[in-house]
Amino acid sequence: MSFLRALPSGLIGAVTLNVLHETARRLIPDAPHIHVLGMRAIAQSLRSVDQQPPPRDQLFEAALVGDVVSNALYYSAVGLGKPKHAPRNGALLGLAAGVGAVLLPGPLGLGKAPSARTSATAAMTVAWYLVGGLVSGLAYRMLARRKN
Repeated sequence: MSFLRALPSGLIGAVTLNVLHETARRLIPDAPHIHVLGMRAIAQSLRSVDQQPPPRDQLFEAALVGDVVSNALYYSAVGLGKPKHAPRNGALLGLAAGVGAVLLPGPLGLGKAPSARTSATAAMTVAWYLVGGLVSGLAYRMLARRKN
């Protein structure tokens, strides 16, 4: 399968990731608040070009859409390998994204707290990106089997 054919599996993983994040942040005190990173990134980008960020609710929606789209594209990279290796590749992609989500926001000026406030927060961040990647890989393998 091609990268374009892998987009549905990337979208499945991205939606899974966002459902995990949004559900857990409402139920678990130390849960990551990844949406805050997206909102801060959008606001900083707009301010850097002398634009006023939109109101908080619109900023949240834009961050959520941007997160789903960017993660879907990222997780679609599971389609670059053989379908039998897609779950492993998805897990590796998810692990890399999770580690990046913990380590990079601070140096990027987005703050550490949303993804690494506590060790539990950091662990959940990595675990949920890992789950998103694994789901993408499993979905890709299943879709590849259906095509054959």
